[in-house]
Amino acid sequence: MFPVEKFQGVRTPFYYYDLQLLDETLRQIRSNMTEEMHLHYAVKACVTPKVLSRIAGAGFGADCVSGGEIKAALNAGFPADKIVFAGVGKSDWEIELALNAGIFCFNVESIPELEVIAEIATRMDKTARVAIRINPNVGAHTHANITTGLAENKFGIDMQDMETVINMTRGMRNVRFVGLHFHIGSQILEMDDFRALCVRINELQDRLEASGIRDIKNINVGGGLGIDYQNPNLNPIPDFASYFRTYRDGLKLREGQQLHFELGRAVVGQCGNLVTRVLYIKSNAIKNFCIVDAGMTDLIRPALYDAYHSIENISAPASDETMCYDVVGPICESSDVFVKDYDMQPTHRGDLLVFRSAGAYGEIMASSYNCRQLPMSYTSEDL
Repeated sequence: MFPVEKFQGVRTPFYYYDLQLLDETLRQIRSNMTEEMHLHYAVKACVTPKVLSRIAGAGFGADCVSGGEIKAALNAGFPADKIVFAGVGKSDWEIELALNAGIFCFNVESIPELEVIAEIATRMDKTARVAIRINPNVGAHTHANITTGLAENKFGIDMQDMETVINMTRGMRNVRFVGLHFHIGSQILEMDDFRALCVRINELQDRLEASGIRDIKNINVGGGLGIDYQNPNLNPIPDFASYFRTYRDGLKLREGQQLHFELGRAVVGQCGNLVTRVLYIKSNAIKNFCIVDAGMTDLIRPALYDAYHSIENISAPASDETMCYDVVGPICESSDVFVKDYDMQPTHRGDLLVFRSAGAYGEIMASSYNCRQLPMSYTSEDL
């Protein structure tokens, strides 16, 4: 699976993206979507240029949460009219950039934001298409730091304010209301969470129709579908069939309504891997430490979320023998630990290890803390 011989001469740590797996993932997404469904790839997951251009080339749109992401999406070839702009803190210059580019819509998260967008659009003599992000107060079985759909989260507008905000848009000359937006969290593997969102959306649509609001052209359900971090070889592609079927069966779309998704991790998570080299094996009375040249600066998810990544020693010969290690990095922080008490083949200085399932929120979250260089990235077409 990995070209170990070609890796030998490459400076570590680095990210490696399997474009063949990405292509197959995109194909399966497309084959499970129906005509009224539209995917906007969540750019925040990974902005590696060749990965972005591959997704754009497959005909998908982009979900952006900053002006920089809008620029990256446009540079990668995503059409402006397939870009949605989310986020609770859009700066004036970012709003101006989006209006000048002619993006599909803003996902509006508060009344003050809506008022600022209206003022800027009027000043620029542009029309801002807006989808109102509703906080559905629907929980998700995932890490607390990546839930977004509860009332206690900072995202979205309260359900009780929904009609008020939609009606506000009617009086704004340079604003056009185009739909509703929802998102309940990330790394969700239980379809019941998405079914619960469908039930809530159905209830809200019924409520809006009862109040005379019937011109909702688009429903955006966000993303959130997770990947299998435990068994990346067994499940390299998420269960898109079940995911899209859940919405197809659970949502009561009105005639002509379009359904939008903002998947990120599910698109790129399994195609990316972090390759690192073993610096030292250090042992004491109770532990074996495998010290590698990658650190939390290169892959922060374990330190930030207690996230798990499967680790493979691609230098060691096949063997049933294992040893138990704490795999740690070189950063001067006690939290610079990838995994504790991890069983893998006997490992030595110079061995190459691969942290699997690192395509999403890996390279994009890298930092230069400790004055470290940012990791390089390569694809299967480069090596």
